[in-house]
Amino acid sequence: MAKLKDTGVKLKPRKEIISLDAITAEELAARQAAAKTPSEKALIAASTISDAPIGGVAEDAKVIRLLSTPEGAHTEKIILNKAERKYSFSEYMAYQWHEMKKSGMCYAMLAPFMILFIIFTVVPVIMSLPMGFTSFDMASFPPKWVGFDNFYTLFLEDDVFTQAIRTTIIFAIFTGPLSYILSFFLAWLINELHPRLKTLFTLIFYAPSMAGNIYFVWQLIFSGDAYGYLNSFLNSLGFTTAAIQWLTNAQYILPCVIIVQLWVSMGAGFLAIRAGFQSIDPSMYEAGAIEGIRNRWQELIYITIPSMGPQLMFAAVMQIVASFTVDIVGRSLVGFPSTDYRAHTIMTHAFDYGWVRFEMGYASAICFLLFIAMLIANSVVRKILSRYLDN
Repeated sequence: MAKLKDTGVKLKPRKEIISLDAITAEELAARQAAAKTPSEKALIAASTISDAPIGGVAEDAKVIRLLSTPEGAHTEKIILNKAERKYSFSEYMAYQWHEMKKSGMCYAMLAPFMILFIIFTVVPVIMSLPMGFTSFDMASFPPKWVGFDNFYTLFLEDDVFTQAIRTTIIFAIFTGPLSYILSFFLAWLINELHPRLKTLFTLIFYAPSMAGNIYFVWQLIFSGDAYGYLNSFLNSLGFTTAAIQWLTNAQYILPCVIIVQLWVSMGAGFLAIRAGFQSIDPSMYEAGAIEGIRNRWQELIYITIPSMGPQLMFAAVMQIVASFTVDIVGRSLVGFPSTDYRAHTIMTHAFDYGWVRFEMGYASAICFLLFIAMLIANSVVRKILSRYLDN
């Protein structure tokens, strides 16, 4: 990197900074050499050096800082050491505010959704956290502070909650990773089809997740009489002689609900992975063939997956949320409560106390624990996929 000469010129401080960034001395010299007029040279926009993280620069890098102000633009020579690698907080905030003003129309279009999201999602979530430490049954006001009593009752006295934890873990194992892997490979196979077939099969697999209560068709399949599709099929093949009570027998309830949940799980995560496959530059596969990649499996490992980091992360988060909040499918298919609480998840337990018994303090404590479990699972998945996010 070229060394900079200190000209000894002192720069006057500016009151307002519109934009601030850093580039290498060589890059700035090349850009200014390409400019046609002195004013154009002074107004060249700066960009972060390629090997630096956002908001900072590489260790011991010699850079030039370009300050664009209302009164004009000027450059300042700085040589950064280990203790001066990042911008100050005021400079960073000034730069962020400048970027937000440039995208003002986008923020204006997002404002209606964000306002409603904050009022009806963020605020209730924030309110529920301290409410978990109170006794509040919607009939007595104000809530009575009980400290950790709700959590003590959950773990040491509530046997149904213990059963709900077990059921939720089973759901999370089967409907989380399995659904995620299934979404990925189905999207991979669909991506190899003709464009019209891609659209058709994407609609076929995505339709159950957007069709509302369409999973009620499974009640016909798992019907407990001889006219149920599954019972009739098994009887015709000679596997059974009597109708099986699929949705009321404790032995079969959980597998049936898991199957239906997997069927409706091809939602936004599946679409994100489909979009990720289509966003990959075909020239990368050509370059990979030149570099020695010989089969589709190597393409998948070394090109496809590393190129889909954001989409894979989004799909993983959606699957985590879906697997930990399984509730409505089980209640609709096997009733509430289910036989021996076999389909009773943590979310179902929260529904019981929040919407049936109106014990909001106890329900908030349940949701607080579920929220913590989802955060932990999300951090683990993010750590696993971090290598692809960096790319």
